[in-house]
Amino acid sequence: MKLLNIGFGNMVCVERIVALVSPESAPIKRIIQDVRERGDLIDATFGRRTRAVIVMDSGHVILSALQPETLNTRMNQLGDETPGGERTNG
Repeated sequence: MKLLNIGFGNMVCVERIVALVSPESAPIKRIIQDVRERGDLIDATFGRRTRAVIVMDSGHVILSALQPETLNTRMNQLGDETPGGERTNG
């Protein structure tokens, strides 16, 4: 199980992520509101501006203060690591 740091010491299981999206569009704002009303919203922004929305396979939605591009880079770096925890050169 690989964990992705989504900011401020919060971690998410990479294998359970369905999408990393920006919160700017109206459809994403509606999704956030619907999930908030349902009680499945996790706010990991620590009071900062939401810059990424993480949709999980469980139906939960997580808000992060990091850019989706930053989270994607971190996910790719996790994929470059060997099982022993050593990074590959390439």
